[in-house]
Amino acid sequence: MFSGIFNYDNPVWRFIGKFFDIFVLNLLWIICSLPLFTIGASTTAVYYVTLKLVRDEEGGTIRSFFKSFRENFRQATAIWLFLLALVIVTGFDIYFFAVLQPAGGRIRFVMTAVLCGFALLELGVLLFVFPLQCRFYNPVKRTLLNALLIAVRHFVWVIVLLALDAAILLIPFFAVPALIPFLFLFGFPLLAFANSFVLVGILDKYMSKEEENQDGFNAVP
Repeated sequence: MFSGIFNYDNPVWRFIGKFFDIFVLNLLWIICSLPLFTIGASTTAVYYVTLKLVRDEEGGTIRSFFKSFRENFRQATAIWLFLLALVIVTGFDIYFFAVLQPAGGRIRFVMTAVLCGFALLELGVLLFVFPLQCRFYNPVKRTLLNALLIAVRHFVWVIVLLALDAAILLIPFFAVPALIPFLFLFGFPLLAFANSFVLVGILDKYMSKEEENQDGFNAVP
């Protein structure tokens, strides 16, 4: 009985091991994101590892993280800086029309609604673009376009993922305060790990040759 309990192939130990990997990933993500402009590369590396964890693929966490960080640094950084600028501009525009414009105007209502819809699409792109970057080899423009197409095509899952992430972040603060320390211990990689259970099913649809030829996806060998 004890040999089964302490067997590292035991599902319980594997589950614990994955959460230790997420803890390590959180440290790596924080350290490698400190220059701020490297957040894109760090996030891509986190998704590279969490997608492997969900698939139960072999590979050391630290080695896999830095492998992806190094290989995707340029493109992931360009994607991050572009999307960051886009989010800042959209956020300012929403503030301008929703807060600074006189209340009751039709233009204010229409522009606020349009910009909020645009912001939701941007969030969808952010959900998919870094997993795509770590999983497929494409130019930056193609990766951004693919992320947008997937966000539109799987818009229901965008809502599901946003709701899942919101629940993970808000439940500890408003319902179960005892979980707050765990949220800080696991940080963003916990969200990435949870998202990866959904992302694996979506991204696998684009791994076949038919999807590759149709949508311009090129799977990483």
